[in-house]
Amino acid sequence: MPSFDIVSEVDKQEVRNAVDQVNKEISTRFDFKGSDVRVEQTDLQLTVFADDDFKLEQILDIMRTKLTKRSIDVRCLDKGQIEKISGNKIKQVVTVKTGLDADLAKKIVRILKDSKLRAQASIQGETVRVTGTKKDVLQEAIQYVKKSINDFPLQFQNFRD
Repeated sequence: MPSFDIVSEVDKQEVRNAVDQVNKEISTRFDFKGSDVRVEQTDLQLTVFADDDFKLEQILDIMRTKLTKRSIDVRCLDKGQIEKISGNKIKQVVTVKTGLDADLAKKIVRILKDSKLRAQASIQGETVRVTGTKKDVLQEAIQYVKKSINDFPLQFQNFRD
């Protein structure tokens, strides 16, 4: 039986490269001269340090641009609260979300069941496996899921006959 997996993954190396590019651009820009502005990365958690809200938003805009150029969907970014640190400096933690959480996986399974397509979906950890009788049914299922869920980046992998 043909099948495929629905996943949400991010290339960690591309995220690291994008963060390096952001830091490099920050160091060369005139409007950031003399200010303590930087982006630090620990695994898939990015911490943005800035002097004020305006500079923080500029850094986040640069980061979105660099991530997009590296084929990373910016919908996977989850911004945390802005925290005040010493003096008038601020920081914000931005988490790069990967994997399907249980709620989203259940939502995908429910969408496929309600669609009346002849495809079955099952949750397997952080992926959803979809099986069907024909390739055409699976392609319809992919299109239906793409149309239904547009607030989170999804990839369709492991297409097997």
